Amino acid sequence: MTGAEPQPTGPRILLYSDDRTVREQVRLAVGPRLRAHAPAIDWQEVATAAAVVKAADTERWDLVVLDGEADKAGGMGLARQLKNEIYECPPVLVLTGRAEDAWLASWSLADAVVPRPLDAVSVQGTVAGLLAGARA
Repeated sequence: MTGAEPQPTGPRILLYSDDRTVREQVRLAVGPRLRAHAPAIDWQEVATAAAVVKAADTERWDLVVLDGEADKAGGMGLARQLKNEIYECPPVLVLTGRAEDAWLASWSLADAVVPRPLDAVSVQGTVAGLLAGARA
């Protein structure tokens, strides 16, 4: 034995918003890892719909987080597109503008929805739950 055990890899999360402050809020809410001593989360942030589609089509993700309030291409439409076009699409979390938008997010085929204002406990719990389900 070499003693060099392969390090477990953390979850890979694709995070889309055209607003960098929203991306920062999500990352801060979730934290660098899901729990103490867990592997670090591998975040990839993108700011355009084209980047989301390309990344989802060419790489493996454990979770996709989409801003439903993004300009030009909102996360709800992107969620529906990914769910319809990506084979074995990973779980998708949509951030909505308000709690009352949950009915519209159901059309998007999102696996979960978190409304604004973003509550750190809710965001972290939802992300952890989706990732636990994806890895099961």
